[in-house]
Amino acid sequence: FGTFHLLDGRPWFNDEVRTAFDASDELMVEVLIPEEQAQQVAMMQPLIMRYAIDAQGRTISSRLTPEQNATLNRVLSSIGVPAGAFERFEPWFVMMTLTNAAAQQLGLNMENGPEAVLRRAAAERRMREGELETMESQIRIFDGIPEEDQIKGLREALDDTDELRRKLAPMLEAWSTGDAERLAAMLNEDMTEDRTLYDALFTNRNANWARWIQERMSRPGTVFMAVGAGHLAGPGSVQD
Repeated sequence: FGTFHLLDGRPWFNDEVRTAFDASDELMVEVLIPEEQAQQVAMMQPLIMRYAIDAQGRTISSRLTPEQNATLNRVLSSIGVPAGAFERFEPWFVMMTLTNAAAQQLGLNMENGPEAVLRRAAAERRMREGELETMESQIRIFDGIPEEDQIKGLREALDDTDELRRKLAPMLEAWSTGDAERLAAMLNEDMTEDRTLYDALFTNRNANWARWIQERMSRPGTVFMAVGAGHLAGPGSVQD
């Protein structure tokens, strides 16, 4: 099942999705993230300190124009983050924060995300749960993106802060109507020119998951597997 990690309250856990889930005895997701905020902080804080802070002491403001810095502080202020709070962080982490801010402005959040909904339903049934990756392995992927690509993406996002919101709405529409190919095209359009980045975020992970599926299929039981929809369509998908 292809998910949209941050979502609003629209109904989706019904019909054939619910039927497939109810027929399963195990839930597999990309990463098992605690629902309790305190537990999320406990999980994320040491990883952020290890991977998201620039080890060479470089600042974000030194990598941006004055206009981009002003925009960054304005966006951070809109979500209650003080100006300069991300000064020592690496560009990939700041970019993720901007993406989450854009999602919040559209009413999207992790609590309504399919993974959270599915895990609550699994807990009610006492289903087994598993994860394909760990939070640390996912963060290491983003931390491993070449620095020039990180800075380029951050600068482009700050030069057009409405772009993320403009993209999210049609992505949500494609997801809600089950248009996997259209969603994959929109998710991947900015990365297909950079094969190294595309492989790191999609192809290599999809190949690992496909190997897990092949091994798991040799054992009994029915697994409901929920991963980001972008992994299930387009070139190098899990199916490929």
